[in-house]
Amino acid sequence: MAEQTKPPAAISLLQKPDLFVDVTDYVPDLIVDLRYCQADNFVGVPIDGYVAPRALLTRPAALALGKVAEAVRAEGLRVKVFDCYRPVRAVAHFARWAEDLADTQTKPAYYPDFEKKQLFTEGYIASHSGHSRGSTLDMTLVSESGEELDMGTPFDLFSPLSWPACSQVSARAQANRIRLAQVMDEQGFEPFAMEWWHFTLRAEPFPDSYFDFPIE
Repeated sequence: MAEQTKPPAAISLLQKPDLFVDVTDYVPDLIVDLRYCQADNFVGVPIDGYVAPRALLTRPAALALGKVAEAVRAEGLRVKVFDCYRPVRAVAHFARWAEDLADTQTKPAYYPDFEKKQLFTEGYIASHSGHSRGSTLDMTLVSESGEELDMGTPFDLFSPLSWPACSQVSARAQANRIRLAQVMDEQGFEPFAMEWWHFTLRAEPFPDSYFDFPIE
């Protein structure tokens, strides 16, 4: 999903700063499942700008995530990412999809409780995304075998059930969400009130810049 955020003060077209790195270089046992590089997402097709399934973040965010991975590894867990850096062109792709009210093929799986025209007004789709600044990621925790912990909803479900503070999911899911938020907070990540999987590094190096280089 695309969270509500301030409009970009600067956009760098096609130019990848040296501070952007491949997260797998910092988290060797990272599980990468970039949903927007494939058709298994709320749009139903691969998203513009996702040329290769690489998880990119700024180096400070990757280092912090490495510490998260180290902490949960001691509990027999691993980190799985669904999205990291997101090009501006991908956010524009989301917006075009949201404006096409005739295309509702993914409604049962991703927004069963809303009409598509509500996704902008409810804040599930936005014109700009912090992911394009390079220090925001969507992620979860998994067992050593790769099985995702029960978080109450799947990734990218447009629903109040996905809100981290939702009490309508099971006690186990609530506990897992709390553990995820705790370990991320300990390493400097801020949660998002509408998505249990979404975190942004507080001390992000590009707070006012939104990038549009492709992931390749």
